[in-house]
Amino acid sequence: MKQRETSLNSPLNGHQHMEDMGDEHIPGSFETPLREDAFEMDDELKMELIEKHFREIMHVLGLDLSDDSLKGTPRRVAKMFVKEIFSGLNPKNKPEITLFENKYRYNEMLVEKDITFYSFCEHHFVPIWGKAHVAYISSGKVIGLSKLNRIVQYYARRPQVQERMTVQIANELKAVLDTEDVAVLIDAKHMCVAARGVQDTASSTVTAYYGGRFKNEATKQEFLRYLSPTGE
Repeated sequence: MKQRETSLNSPLNGHQHMEDMGDEHIPGSFETPLREDAFEMDDELKMELIEKHFREIMHVLGLDLSDDSLKGTPRRVAKMFVKEIFSGLNPKNKPEITLFENKYRYNEMLVEKDITFYSFCEHHFVPIWGKAHVAYISSGKVIGLSKLNRIVQYYARRPQVQERMTVQIANELKAVLDTEDVAVLIDAKHMCVAARGVQDTASSTVTAYYGGRFKNEATKQEFLRYLSPTGE
């Protein structure tokens, strides 16, 4: 499998033409670009407007919206956008995190691997899917294991760039756990690579963030060994 790994501990530099950015997957910033009034409109109105505009897109494409199979599609797409695949845009859907005292005095690495996620490329609005692997070393608090999965899902459910998503997950873990000792690795496939453009179905993209003690080569390699199918 062909892969590329990008380390995301420092900001990316350089400018490219907009038509090139879709293929290069270069994020402009590590915050999702949102307008200040992004949540002044309620979900019902958003769905009503998306339904209207998506119906027009289908009409322009020449589809017969009176057909039984198609006439409900604009509403289904609108609901899917707002309530499901882009629900991570809305801060009200951010998972509530409860921390616990590290009563067991477990001071080693904790790894949650193979977290399946589905996201959408913000350049072409086609799927990104893969596995996220996250780890941290406790600074005195621990987090419920399912919350690690929920954090990944929250940031995946928005139009994304994989590099940005990797850093957003890492920054959230650092803030919640009050530690720099976090690592995030994402291995994903992109439909904008597989279904259009170069049409390469075999490749995947790997991005990684290493903070605090994970910048130490021995600690990093320990984390990567846990991700190996053989553990070696």
